[in-house]
Amino acid sequence: MRVRWGRLPWLWLTLLVLVVDQASKVYFESRLSLYQQIVVIPEYFSWTLAYNTGAAFSFLANGGGWQRWLFALIALAVSVVLLVWLKRLKPTDTWLAIALALVLGGALGNLYDRVMLGHVVDFVLLHWRSQYYFPAFNVADSAISIGAVMLALDMFKSDKSAQASKSS
Repeated sequence: MRVRWGRLPWLWLTLLVLVVDQASKVYFESRLSLYQQIVVIPEYFSWTLAYNTGAAFSFLANGGGWQRWLFALIALAVSVVLLVWLKRLKPTDTWLAIALALVLGGALGNLYDRVMLGHVVDFVLLHWRSQYYFPAFNVADSAISIGAVMLALDMFKSDKSAQASKSS
């Protein structure tokens, strides 16, 4: 009996995101103190070390600790769903496989931080003339965001092809 792997070979991208994410977090934690800022592009971009005990945009960061395990459980459940989804993809679903692999790598990177450290390590800070319009983030967050945009674009692509086949 032949085992069907779907698009699981794209897990190399998940592993790459996870390794780069964790390596970058170790690098910045070893070189910056908490909230220290190194300006890279004046008025626009800095490196800074921040810890996030909440979810995106520090949602529930002041929850008292229970949110750590809630977000870890959610990340674990999402990771399982993404793995199953990757396995069930058709060979032609490369765009979707890349999107899922990116989201999975980011989810696992932040899951590791939550479980092992009790917080997510962030270090990228975008700003405009000392006004902070966006919270600090990391490689995992970037991979999740890029993957989510790709998923949304894939939904529009799938929607259009479904509509085209119905109208024929």
